[in-house]
Amino acid sequence: MKNKHPIEKIQEHFAEVRDPRAINVSHRLQDMIVITIRGLISGADSWTEIEAYGNAKIDWLREMLELPHGIPSHDTLGRVFAQLAPEEIKKGFLNCVGAIAELMEKHIAIDGKQIRRSHDRTHGKAAIHMVSAWAVENGLVIGQEKVAEKTNEIVAIPYLLKLLNITKCIITIDAMGCQKEIAKTIIASQADYVLAVKKNQKHLHNTLEKLFNSEEERKFVNCDYHKTTNKGHGRIEIRECWATDAPEYLEYIADDIGEWAGLRSLVFVRSERQLEDEVSSETRLFISSCPPEAKQLLQYIRSHWEVENKLHWVLDMAFREDESRVRQGYAAENLAIFRHLCLNLLKQETSARVGIKAKRLKAGWDMNYLLKVLSG
Repeated sequence: MKNKHPIEKIQEHFAEVRDPRAINVSHRLQDMIVITIRGLISGADSWTEIEAYGNAKIDWLREMLELPHGIPSHDTLGRVFAQLAPEEIKKGFLNCVGAIAELMEKHIAIDGKQIRRSHDRTHGKAAIHMVSAWAVENGLVIGQEKVAEKTNEIVAIPYLLKLLNITKCIITIDAMGCQKEIAKTIIASQADYVLAVKKNQKHLHNTLEKLFNSEEERKFVNCDYHKTTNKGHGRIEIRECWATDAPEYLEYIADDIGEWAGLRSLVFVRSERQLEDEVSSETRLFISSCPPEAKQLLQYIRSHWEVENKLHWVLDMAFREDESRVRQGYAAENLAIFRHLCLNLLKQETSARVGIKAKRLKAGWDMNYLLKVLSG
């Protein structure tokens, strides 16, 4: 059987996205989706740039697309994507993720990011905030959820978790996600969690802080311990982790433990950074449904921040996401989902040993390389 062309595969993944236009349909929706994805992969960051990309590659695009009236204008692209249902775009995204790689998402890091210039002050619209799920082992975005206006990540995270298959996974979330309902959702999905505890859970935080401060003097009796030391770029970073499920520790938080589904272990992390003559340190507290294995827990805690370094930072540096002024209707949310898809495809392509920005440029210059990226 002949292998399908990458464009045919993309069209299949997004085949269920409904066209919101009833009349005056000059450009096929599937054509616009394909042009947008190819444009984003090839270095285009706005509707105007995507239109320019389409016109520059129109002869090549016509080999696979109908394009009955040529390349849609940037105004048409913006208007149509503003009306597309994000839930249907997310479904197409999940279809693509499932086809890109055999996922091994044992550790999923959940974190949010604001697209700063997506606000519209004229119409009183705040910048959108997207919560993403990052599969650490794969280095892929596997899902996202927009934070509804006048709410926060606490509301969006449970929706995102229910969208994914997280059975037997470890979910790590920063302090904003340290919520009883979120812990309950994770346990109900037969997964485990490591949640950072900060001042937003004031009583639990203060109790754990007093507990570990007193135990530090006793050398952390009945705690599993692990230490890492890393040297590089003129600095030394030392991390120490203590974890326990000893009854006397859990008894100390007896007023809280029953309210946190699956809570099994308490975790204390101390980090020290030495840079020339400067030494800085910080301590962090966590609760977890995992066994009190300090080495593994410290690995989850450290790996969690890959979502910042390998996703959010790359979106801003390579895709200029924070500079995007797309804001009409659902367009900002839909374009954010397509950026995630294109980042996944670029990360999966490993023959070019360069960064994501350079890969985008290469895809814009070399049609064969673009097809390789699209092939996943």
